[in-house]
Amino acid sequence: MSSQNTTSFQIEGMTCASCVGRVEKALANAPGVTSASVNLATESAQVSFDDSTDAPTLSKVLTEAGYPAISNEITLEIEGMTCASCVGRVEKALASAPGVASASVNLATESATVNYFTGAVSASDLAAIITKAGYSAKVKGDAGDSSEERSERKAAEARHIGMLTLVAALLTLPVFILEMGSFLSDTIALLKATYVGEQNDRYIQFALTTIVLFGPGLRFYTKGFPALFKGAPDMNSLVALGTSAAWIYSVIVTFVPSILPESAQHIYFEAAAVIVTLILLGRFLEVRAKGRTGEAIRKLVGLQAKTARVERNGEIVELEIEEIIVGDIINVRPGEKIAVDGEVTSGSSYVDESMITGEPVPVEKTDGETVVGGTVNGTGALKFKATKVGSDTMLAQIIKMVEQAQGAKLPIQALVDKITGVFVPIVMVFAALTVVVWLIFGPDPALTFALVAGVSVLIIACPCAMGLATPTSIMVGTGRAAEMGVLFRKGDALQGLQEATIVALDKTGTLTQGRPELTDLSVSEGFDEDEVLALVAAVETTSEHPIAEAIVRAAEAKNMKLAEIEDFESITGFGVSATVNGKKLFIGADRLMVREGIELGALADAGTALGKKGKSPLYAAIDGKAAAVIAVADPIKESTPEAIAALHKLGLKVAMITGDNQGTAEVIAAELGIDHVVAEVLPEGKVDALHKLREGGASLAFVGDGINDAPALAEADVGIAIGTGTDVAIESADVVLMSGDLKGVVNAFDVSQRTMNNIKQNLFWAFAYNTVLIPVAAGVLYPFWGITLSPMLAAAAMGLSSVFVLTNALRLRWVKPVMVEKSPVKHLQSPELKMAPAE
Repeated sequence: MSSQNTTSFQIEGMTCASCVGRVEKALANAPGVTSASVNLATESAQVSFDDSTDAPTLSKVLTEAGYPAISNEITLEIEGMTCASCVGRVEKALASAPGVASASVNLATESATVNYFTGAVSASDLAAIITKAGYSAKVKGDAGDSSEERSERKAAEARHIGMLTLVAALLTLPVFILEMGSFLSDTIALLKATYVGEQNDRYIQFALTTIVLFGPGLRFYTKGFPALFKGAPDMNSLVALGTSAAWIYSVIVTFVPSILPESAQHIYFEAAAVIVTLILLGRFLEVRAKGRTGEAIRKLVGLQAKTARVERNGEIVELEIEEIIVGDIINVRPGEKIAVDGEVTSGSSYVDESMITGEPVPVEKTDGETVVGGTVNGTGALKFKATKVGSDTMLAQIIKMVEQAQGAKLPIQALVDKITGVFVPIVMVFAALTVVVWLIFGPDPALTFALVAGVSVLIIACPCAMGLATPTSIMVGTGRAAEMGVLFRKGDALQGLQEATIVALDKTGTLTQGRPELTDLSVSEGFDEDEVLALVAAVETTSEHPIAEAIVRAAEAKNMKLAEIEDFESITGFGVSATVNGKKLFIGADRLMVREGIELGALADAGTALGKKGKSPLYAAIDGKAAAVIAVADPIKESTPEAIAALHKLGLKVAMITGDNQGTAEVIAAELGIDHVVAEVLPEGKVDALHKLREGGASLAFVGDGINDAPALAEADVGIAIGTGTDVAIESADVVLMSGDLKGVVNAFDVSQRTMNNIKQNLFWAFAYNTVLIPVAAGVLYPFWGITLSPMLAAAAMGLSSVFVLTNALRLRWVKPVMVEKSPVKHLQSPELKMAPAE
């Protein structure tokens, strides 16, 4: 069975939704491709394919379709190669990397020249591949990673289009003044008639407009006409047709006016020049806005350390992070960034992990604790052993996950794709019909009216806004979510969360801390609370039961010194007994006290009250007297009640799934305000519990953290894994919360709702714009109010429609978390964030 491979390409030349459909179709029809998703906002494609094809072959498919994949070439400096075998080993390692087009290794210069597809792999990944193969490698010169390359490319593109726009505007201004100045000022009309003359005016406008169209505006013709001749017109085709019609008509009027009726001898050079200038301006604003949509990825990349102080051969040397290998010991000074993921071997410090988890309180790190690359060390010094490097680090996985989510297509996009697939041909047909109708039914000069209306229809139609409506919102929304510690492993989870009506929460580890803690200790009169705790904890040190461990932890937290015990006895079904410091202790259920003939007195009422709260009371007797009632429970997380209230405010019903008995579960549910309780559920019964909650067609999100939650996470419409959970749970989930706090669930739902609302606003604008203004451009208002739309206004409206969509999507950058994590955490787990398969 052939394996599935997934890679990404950055694509050149896509300008509208029609281009997206064309690229997707070309890739989907390529042999070996199982799925292809193209994104206009990121100008990228994610492709899944089997072993029968490869990235270079797919690149040829893109080139043949007219949208080449962007490639880059870098040189890597390599240390440690000694022979031809080393060369072969390095070349083989590089050639097997996803997205590498070619690799050439030179032993004499100790370097490798690699040609790779931007977006599929980064320069640092390639250096890490060589390091993993047993050699030391670093990038020669300045070669940015894919996100940096894209940012630089967008900035360069914006500068280039900005320059073209400026040149076009300077050349268009005289044309506009010559043609429209007469209507604006009698003085301009007089000056023009006196010093220029009508024919010279036409010659000047012809010269300047021709330069504008075939200079700064040449891009529309070199892309638009080839696409039109292939039978696959796009936005460039509409602009090329519209401006060419205006220019050719004006050229005829200027040089051979006799072939047209005198009433139709009007020139439209200014319309063609202004259209090109305004569309270039719109494109310039669009490129700048697109550049800002990737801000979240750039921020994440910016978290990465560039170098680290590594112990090598008995001394500390400063190495670039690409040269670090698993097992290296890394020294971190106060205030430095932690370079890669690892495990602390010595030292103590507090580390700021807010950039990963969203939790503002620094986290204590001591021996054995995990540290995450990209986080910032506090005032202490640390040594840690590298456990994950390169693309395996948590930060690299987060970046990859966010990029995949940003490139995903939501179900809501399906209708848009169908419409945009036929949009441009329909507009061209509609423009042709507009011309015919004006020629037949229009007033004199009908030809002039027909030309203006036809050009306006071609120019005002905007497939760009439709193509950008969904992907830009996804890109900004998922990026902002990542900054809050909410990672969408699968892009369609963004829509799934917004559609969910019930959120089901696993109790243990999700609503609760996940391990028992001593919650209550009430002592009888005459007994000291600390003394009783010390005696009971001393007895419980002999047991590995979770309840015993909780009591011992409580004593250790108070720095109590626990005495030696004697005569320990386990009384099956009742409890335990032992002697501590000469005192005889019995610890167990109330039935143990009854068996020993010990009166509980007021402690019985306290025990009953604890039972009503869903806790199981434990009694301790010292020297034949009831000394204390103890309750050990898995405590509710501090943030849980507030988070559940916030979920209710978002319009969601909250359900709890637990193995507790019905009575205990009902008590907890009532305390927290939970709407539905499914109790006495065995680990393997959680999927059935979800089926019960789904009755009536409800859409369901499930939040869990354990291995036994994995089936339920996979079964739910949207599975949300708590980030402090197991790798298996995280791999089964659609959404991962980087912190262990339930507040992240609230933020995930809020970001989802805001992003989907943003998408709907964009789609409404894009469709309403085209639905309303195309008929207006065709002249539908003329019979009633004598109104026609100038092609220049059509060009301005078309350019602004895309800018509106992008600007609206960018508002998501300033979404604030509904709930901010305030509680400190002991440490952050470092789960292996595995990628969801490309969809």
